[in-house]
Amino acid sequence: MSPAERDGSSEGMGGLDRAAAILGAFDATHRELTLAALVARCGMPRSTTHRTADRMIKLGWLDKPKDRYRIGNRLFEISGLVPIRHELREAVLPFLQDLYNATRTTVQLGVLKGAEVLVVEKITGHQPMPMLSQVGGSIPAHCSALGRAILAYSDPDTVSGVLSAGLVPRTPRTLTTEVAVLRELAAIPHRGWAVDREEGNIGVNCVAAPLFGPLGDVVAALSVTGPTALVRADRIGPAVRLAAAAASRAYASRR
Repeated sequence: MSPAERDGSSEGMGGLDRAAAILGAFDATHRELTLAALVARCGMPRSTTHRTADRMIKLGWLDKPKDRYRIGNRLFEISGLVPIRHELREAVLPFLQDLYNATRTTVQLGVLKGAEVLVVEKITGHQPMPMLSQVGGSIPAHCSALGRAILAYSDPDTVSGVLSAGLVPRTPRTLTTEVAVLRELAAIPHRGWAVDREEGNIGVNCVAAPLFGPLGDVVAALSVTGPTALVRADRIGPAVRLAAAAASRAYASRR
């Protein structure tokens, strides 16, 4: 597309649309972007991108310490007011900390977002696992213990939506048929926790349990993730289930 065509295609965009396009250019693997990279990822003309980004810097939405743009501190401040972070995270965080102290490996809190799980909180301690998604990142629901713990208690339409989005394998161990995934989901209520056996990353296991709201509906899940040799479902599962039950009670009482 020529610059003229791109200029024409952006004329119908309002200021918020342009700002949203720029914010959408950033993700967990693109935390800082040059102007050229920002233009390429947001799909707007260079002049429009530069002008909009400058305005966002003045508002504190973006920051540009040198020659690269990054998300500004003002958005970080505002993000703390989002209910999912302000209410859910604050209610569950003490139990995540207890679970980390008990297992000494990475714990996470996630909520379902379409066919993926949004990581709301994470505690890694002194042994971080760089292959895992950061807070604010997403992981596929169908092959993650967090996602399965939520899906096992979700309505059929929600489960169907995740399955129809595609069961893309992340490792040779990923379950990629609807029958296999549904069989796994059916087993979760009986044992009380979900398991991901090296389906997201080879050498990494994950055990998760659901969190429920005051009306008994599933709202999130928490998990323990770590090396396969250390994270064994028969040993970790009961602790995860107890932490999730206690966190559910705390969250429900706040609501």
